[in-house]
Amino acid sequence: MGCAPSIHISESRAVYRGGKEAEDAPGPAAPLPPGGQRLPHGPKTSTSSGAGGASLAESEARGNGGKTVAVADVQFGPMKFQRDQLQVLLVFTKEDNQCNGFCRACEKAGFKCTVTKEAQAVLACFLAKHHDIIIIDHRNPRQLDAEALCRSIRSSKFSENTVIIGVVRRADREEPSVMPLIAAGFTRRYVENPSPMACYNELLQLEWGEVRSQLKLRACNSIFTALEKSQEAIEIISENHIIQYANPAFETTMGYESGELIGKELAEVPINEKKADLLDTINSCIRMGKEWQGIYYAQNGDNVQQNVKIIPVTGQGGKIRHYVSIIRVCSGNNKAEKITECVQSDTHTDNQSAKHKDKRKNSLDIRAGGARVSEVTSQRRHSSMARIHSMTIEAPITKVINIINAAQESSPLPVTEALERVLEILRTTELYSPQFGAKDDDPHANDLVGGLMSDGLRRVSGNEYVLSTKNLQQVSSSLITPISLHDIPPRIARAMENEDYWDFNIFELEAATQKRPLIYLGLKIFARFGICEFLNCSETTLRSWLQIIEANYHSSNPYHNSTHSADVLHATAYFLCRERIKQTLDPVDEAAALIAATIHDVDHPGRTNSFLCNAGSELAILYNDIAVLESHHAALAFQLTTREDQCNIFKNMERNDYRTLRQAVIDMVLATEMTKHFEHVNKFVNSVTKPLTALEENKETDKEQEAINTMLRTPENRTLIKRMLIKCADVSNPCRPREQCIEWAARISEEYFSQTDEEKRQHLPVVMPVFDRNTCSIPKSQISFIDYFITGMFDAWDGFVDLPELLQHLDSNFKYWKDLDERKLRSLRPPTETRWQLSVPRSFVAPGPQRRARGRRRSPQFRGWSLPPVFKELHRKF
Repeated sequence: MGCAPSIHISESRAVYRGGKEAEDAPGPAAPLPPGGQRLPHGPKTSTSSGAGGASLAESEARGNGGKTVAVADVQFGPMKFQRDQLQVLLVFTKEDNQCNGFCRACEKAGFKCTVTKEAQAVLACFLAKHHDIIIIDHRNPRQLDAEALCRSIRSSKFSENTVIIGVVRRADREEPSVMPLIAAGFTRRYVENPSPMACYNELLQLEWGEVRSQLKLRACNSIFTALEKSQEAIEIISENHIIQYANPAFETTMGYESGELIGKELAEVPINEKKADLLDTINSCIRMGKEWQGIYYAQNGDNVQQNVKIIPVTGQGGKIRHYVSIIRVCSGNNKAEKITECVQSDTHTDNQSAKHKDKRKNSLDIRAGGARVSEVTSQRRHSSMARIHSMTIEAPITKVINIINAAQESSPLPVTEALERVLEILRTTELYSPQFGAKDDDPHANDLVGGLMSDGLRRVSGNEYVLSTKNLQQVSSSLITPISLHDIPPRIARAMENEDYWDFNIFELEAATQKRPLIYLGLKIFARFGICEFLNCSETTLRSWLQIIEANYHSSNPYHNSTHSADVLHATAYFLCRERIKQTLDPVDEAAALIAATIHDVDHPGRTNSFLCNAGSELAILYNDIAVLESHHAALAFQLTTREDQCNIFKNMERNDYRTLRQAVIDMVLATEMTKHFEHVNKFVNSVTKPLTALEENKETDKEQEAINTMLRTPENRTLIKRMLIKCADVSNPCRPREQCIEWAARISEEYFSQTDEEKRQHLPVVMPVFDRNTCSIPKSQISFIDYFITGMFDAWDGFVDLPELLQHLDSNFKYWKDLDERKLRSLRPPTETRWQLSVPRSFVAPGPQRRARGRRRSPQFRGWSLPPVFKELHRKF
């Protein structure tokens, strides 16, 4: 028996539209669910059989050149499978508007569509095609008995996972009950609406709802087939300890008849007295959510011992839903090892999280030759596992998660659900890295934050950018002419007179030293802090070290040169002199901070990490595209230091002291990498400033002051403080006096302009497109940098160290850039201002500080903004 005449089949992704109604139809109104992909639309195709009635085989669609339409994969727990193109069977006695509406909707959605007018042909069509969706016209019971037809389809075992829809008339009076439809086997009803878009939306909801659920249920058939045929014994127990499933291998191993266990409570299983006591012990243990481990005996002989491990796993609502018991049988000695894993299997998420933890090494079909090896291996594994369980190797976050899990057991449902959300957050890898949510109309903020914060993992083959590290500056003994601190030329000495003040002008020292400020400023600051005495090295060695470090800074870089290093060294020394810092850090911390500031950008190429990664540089390959420059700065500095004895400032230190100092220096240099900016800031706020504020509010006695000192001086908090110290020193340019701030903005802009030019020449991805020297607005870039990186960090740092002068400069400079931006100016200064130029292109000398007191600003992330753990591209620092 063939299908009725006028069978229409279409499988294209085309949008079939005809008539005025279809022309006016809007786009899809129903959004795709998370993870769904909207499939592309292809050219319009439609294949119809003639009036004589074609067979089903002849009615196959040939849309898209006869190719199969691509469909999205379906994820079902750890199982992933590709579903076929959905097939829809339309059962209408006549081709009216409703029928045509569904035909067009099928074509728009890309489903194969078959239309039949005769009730007798429906079952044959379905058995031949196994349609996913059947839509039956239920509007005219006299012409078509839809409920009887649905029952006949449901009588076939192949319809178990088929979705059947009944099209009903729109109710004029009271809404009728859907129970007759459900009793007949319908999945749901559709109130008549011939609009193609309404039909299309209905099909989309079916595809992502009932059909997808049925596809997952259909996949369960293969899972149960695997369970039934498995040679390993498997048992599934409900949250109430009712045995819901036991495969044949389990029944045989445990000594029960087929079906004897199903539906029984665990305590009702026929057992002897000893076994009953054991099961009571197991149940009392696992019901409290605790792990139980011991010996279990099979019914077919008490001499068969089984090692049992039962681990309850919580599921939805913090409750235990299922226990999946797996018995592994070792051949050769009639002993079975039972390892029970509790798997929450009623939700997709729990299936994902409850994978079996044991890696199977043997099963019933292992050949006799390998049985002895398997037994020895199993014994060895259990021995080592016992030793591991006796050790206290547990991360702090694991302890926190275990405490929360325990709290869930006795908490009401709302609290349990809230704690579950907390656990989801705690299980993420980047707890302190917020999500960035910049506005689409702010390209400067997007490019700047993306360029500074990303991990630089773009790949571009065929281009190389090689640093000059193969030609590192070597300073031989004949070239080193150490100068005593007392023999510094008068001009240089005058330029360093106020180096202990924040308004110290580094550019005057740069000019006086002919771009060699680091060695002179370093000598004075290191002497002020007694670093030579701490390191047990001579001043001559320190001078030689400073000279070789400065020689490996690139003077050709507009920004990342030894002047920037000297500026960061000055800021670091200034912070170290603040009272709170002096009370918190030790001499080794001070020495590490000053050394880290000196070396933190040595051999910087004037290009960002993202550039090096995109260009495939040797350094990017060496450091796996992770913190490339920061790792290079730290490694090279120690190489230069230890290469020659005359400049090795660490040569007289004790081994343990040197390792402590080296670790602190490396940690501080790596902290200047901007991808971890918000992680460091948030850790500092949550671990230092907030607890400190709480303690200071209650400070009444010396006991509270002692608690404050103890809290600040823990190794963990001292590390956070040192990271914040060097980070603030590294990007303190916006907190400098006005003219210095403008000069630094000019220099970093020129360096970014130069990188963009080279990226275009080498056909590399442009990391920060807004830094095009022909179109860039420097005021906008400064505003974005201050908003997203500086204000929040210095608010936190000021709350700890007390730096009102810096925040006054910051607010004044922000208003300066804001004024230029509001006047639509893209330059460093208003047109009426002129300044002497320095040797660096597009830069200006700062004659002196300008300040005016302003209220403190707050950064956008403290007003509800969020910033990302991982961004588009990476740069070292601004």
